[in-house]
Amino acid sequence: MIYEICTQTDPGLTRDNNEDAVTFDAATNLCILADGMGGYNAGEIASGMATAFIKSELGRWLSQAGKNANAKEVRRAMEICVENANHSIFNAANSNPQYSGMGTTLVVGVFQGMRLMLGHIGDSRCYRLRGTQFQQISKDHSLLQEQIDAGLITPEQALTSVNKNLVTRALGVEDAVLLEVNEHRVELGDIYLMCSDGLSDMINDEAIAAILLGSKSLDQIAKQLVIAANNGGGRDNISVLLAQAKEASVKRGLLSRMLGK
Repeated sequence: MIYEICTQTDPGLTRDNNEDAVTFDAATNLCILADGMGGYNAGEIASGMATAFIKSELGRWLSQAGKNANAKEVRRAMEICVENANHSIFNAANSNPQYSGMGTTLVVGVFQGMRLMLGHIGDSRCYRLRGTQFQQISKDHSLLQEQIDAGLITPEQALTSVNKNLVTRALGVEDAVLLEVNEHRVELGDIYLMCSDGLSDMINDEAIAAILLGSKSLDQIAKQLVIAANNGGGRDNISVLLAQAKEASVKRGLLSRMLGK
């Protein structure tokens, strides 16, 4: 099993700057997406710090120990790296008045063989397309999701709620944060989509699924998703990360090819 990964980010139609950050480490199949929040440009600082720190620290650990690490060890490494990133952002926010109150959502995934360890904080999401079945596999840390869980509103009512962007958990806002981590089994052909709410607030799940099913390449899918979000209003920054599980191709040796084997 190998993974093809691509990213796309766009400021949208109404924002002057892009407070999203998205990156990946191809060598370790580490994927990270963050959507910053805070005062002028502070969200951009928070998301940039989060993605850079986690890519550096967790990427280093994965390159040294990851291939032989079990799920429990990977989970713990993710938690430690995110905890350290949280402290870094929190301390920066408290030592620089212009960064006061900054924070960021986070989605971080580690693909290893047929396993995905997925962690998230806030309302940036991860979806999975398996065959024709498309579903959200992360659960928003938001006031809206809590209201749905409590039966106060329906998912349909949530689509038009004014409380869409009120998160209940964010990286860097407090001196401690809880990363929700879940393990998922990967199947050949699966496509995973991480995104900021600039995508999921602008187009519904059915429209996202149609784009994933109707496009041939990950790069084409990523571009089409951004276009669709902008066509839907583009009221926020839009970031997507796509990862697809593919069968590893084994190169045959010269002798095997000559013998037709």
